[in-house]
Amino acid sequence: MSKYDTYRSPDAPVPAQTKAWNMYGPGLENIGRDDQPEVFEVPEPGDDQLLVRIDAVSLCFSDVKLIQQGSKHPKLYNRDLRAEPTRLGHETALTVMKVGRNLQDRYYAGQRLAIQPDIYQNGVATAYGYTIPGGLIQYHLIGSEVLNADAGAYVLPIGEKLGYAEAALTEPWACVEGAYRQRRRLEPKAGGSLWIVGRPGDETAYAWSSGISAATIVLTDVNSSVRELVQQSHATVIERNNVAPGEYARLSQDLTDGGGFDDIVILDPRSAEAITEAAKLIAFRGTLNLVGREPLDGLPQIDVGRIHYHYTAYYGNSGPDIAASYGEAHNRSDLRPGGVTVFVGAGGPMGQMHIQRSIEMADGPALLIATDVNDERLEVLQQQFGLLAEERGKRFVLINPTKSERTLHELVRDLSDGRGADDVIVSVPVPAVMADAATLMAPDGMLVLFAGVPNGSLAPLNISDVYLHNAQFTGTSGSSLNDQEAVIRKAEAHELTPNRSVAAVGGIEAARNGIQAMMEGRYPGKIVIFPQISGLPLTGLDELAEKQPDVATALDPGNMWTPEAEQRLIEKFWQP
Repeated sequence: MSKYDTYRSPDAPVPAQTKAWNMYGPGLENIGRDDQPEVFEVPEPGDDQLLVRIDAVSLCFSDVKLIQQGSKHPKLYNRDLRAEPTRLGHETALTVMKVGRNLQDRYYAGQRLAIQPDIYQNGVATAYGYTIPGGLIQYHLIGSEVLNADAGAYVLPIGEKLGYAEAALTEPWACVEGAYRQRRRLEPKAGGSLWIVGRPGDETAYAWSSGISAATIVLTDVNSSVRELVQQSHATVIERNNVAPGEYARLSQDLTDGGGFDDIVILDPRSAEAITEAAKLIAFRGTLNLVGREPLDGLPQIDVGRIHYHYTAYYGNSGPDIAASYGEAHNRSDLRPGGVTVFVGAGGPMGQMHIQRSIEMADGPALLIATDVNDERLEVLQQQFGLLAEERGKRFVLINPTKSERTLHELVRDLSDGRGADDVIVSVPVPAVMADAATLMAPDGMLVLFAGVPNGSLAPLNISDVYLHNAQFTGTSGSSLNDQEAVIRKAEAHELTPNRSVAAVGGIEAARNGIQAMMEGRYPGKIVIFPQISGLPLTGLDELAEKQPDVATALDPGNMWTPEAEQRLIEKFWQP
């Protein structure tokens, strides 16, 4: 039996000790001890635990916040990391090595799994690689904190077709997939709080074709048609008139204890200031529905952080049916088939994934415009995806707006026949960049805020287009079990190639250097650590031909990572 076959076997040996990169506080200096991993005893699983071998870990830039904040990170809940350390590595592929007595009907030795890190326990957000120590270790135990949480087990089976890096990459790819799967609430919340704001003098005869299901309704300056609609509901109705925008916050404090309204409806909107103030009062996962025919008198300041993290939704239509704003048919979340898509901040690992997904989509956009301020990253994009786009019949255009004779806006205008982009994907966590990217949109376009900025980050957005032309503003954070399962299915069916994202690899000792390289943006794609491999320094795939030629010959064209390359790494470096 070859070394690789032994590695894949359910009878693969388990050593007595394991190396681990524990994190004891903020800063790179607190990862490991003296810049090296620590050595611990490999534990035996309890009745409700699995002993797992970590096969691959993809490093993620979202860990930077954890590295900077340490115990102040929201998902660590101020715990003392000196006494109770955590461990990075939430994008992880693993193999079950030993199974506790109570889990033997569900798991078996040799079973391959991927972890979905966004875990909820009794409604409280935890996360593997944050609250729960993650995958930068060779062997560790997982139990009820992962296997018996609110959604059941936060692990997914991986078939034999996928390599270890591919399996680990299904999690970041799930975040990309999740960006195009509807996360916004598409209907008013049944039993929730509803605030309807009218405009004095508006005589429109409004309708609500789907019926009103709120428990509490607050009315401000509405006309008689709205009062009649509300009377048909079984809600508690409160009327507060002549409330100026500057008084909206006090109204919310009085009536919702500051929690905000689940749903807000603005009828015949005209004032950008009023929309700015009303938008601040949308509850978590709440909606703002605008119904009107006239544009606002300016651009409201909208909290783009909350669009990303809280999934606050902006809907609208021209009326008179208020309910026409809601529903799946009126609110798309995926890229427009045959359309024009712009990727802002395209050169980073996640931007690359968005581009790859759009190229590999059977009914994706016809024209892709990738923008980045780094020429080297744009060159990598061309190398990675130029031929793929050509093979799929897509036009692929790249621009560095800081060096181009044409501005990005001019380029988008010219290539879209003056319409603007159907979709704009922003992977740069800067509110001003997000606001500027929104100006690239066609009137009925979609803005996807993939990068997160802190809640409270305001940006001027053309909200008039939401109700006049059905523009969409969406955001996403993290992924779900369903997102990751969809990615696994696509990868196994060869509809998606996660290995295109790999830019550098390393063994267990290279993990800390890999984290630093990720923070510095040293590589244009994902860094993958193979914890079972010892003695392999951090190595870019473009360096393999020189440093590991026997592995490099197993790469696909364009230095693309393959399961065959993994096999050669294991044969060469793994010590059973």
